[in-house]
Amino acid sequence: MGVFAAFYVFESPLLGIGAFFYLPICLAALVTDEIIGAAAGLAATGFYFVVVVLGPHAPHGAVLVEMTVIRLLTFVLVGTLVGWFAHRNRDLVSQLRELASKDFLTELGNARVFDEQLARRCGSGRPFTLVLADIDNLKQVNDVHGHSGGNAAIKRVAEAFRGVASPGDDLARVGGDEFALLTDLPVDEALLVCSRLARMLDMEDLHVSFGATTSPDDGTAAVELFRKADDRLFAAKLVSRNRRTVVALGS
Repeated sequence: MGVFAAFYVFESPLLGIGAFFYLPICLAALVTDEIIGAAAGLAATGFYFVVVVLGPHAPHGAVLVEMTVIRLLTFVLVGTLVGWFAHRNRDLVSQLRELASKDFLTELGNARVFDEQLARRCGSGRPFTLVLADIDNLKQVNDVHGHSGGNAAIKRVAEAFRGVASPGDDLARVGGDEFALLTDLPVDEALLVCSRLARMLDMEDLHVSFGATTSPDDGTAAVELFRKADDRLFAAKLVSRNRRTVVALGS
């Protein structure tokens, strides 16, 4: 409306204040999209026409039509282009933000996102369980099937984890063959789920160990909880490795 008023009061054939209509058009297009940008250009053309007709230097006939058509084309074109670029830029930023929060191989959350989720849960003060998981025999898979086979194993474990996770759980790949799960389940229930997952993967010759902590019983700080879960995961890996060694020797 400020541009409308200034145009009405000060416009003359030499000042060209009508060009300031591009400012609200661009502002409207920047915060919306090409459709709203075009609509803003159309509305600005209407305001322009009204002021020109009511102004003291109003042209008539073919000149008025020509001026209005030119403004219509330029206003709508500018609004459409600015809106399209703004909309496309927001889409690209959204895609980049999503890619930056995902692990490229498994499409789970990555370590950065997991750190944020763990800190947020710790800050909420609500009880939760942290589970860390590690593929015990990934090196063996890589040695036998190559890195493509290792990547396939990692993706398979991620898929299996995704299948047992509840809707409110946070799941991430936090290392080469290490996964993390944040869940509202009590630790004993979470470990039962992990046990079922381990048995299922064992049948596919993928051996996974787990370590878990719960807040607030094991601590309330993110670093403390993660360290304890990692220590328990390491202990579980040693037990699993020794068990498989005994089985191998016995056979």
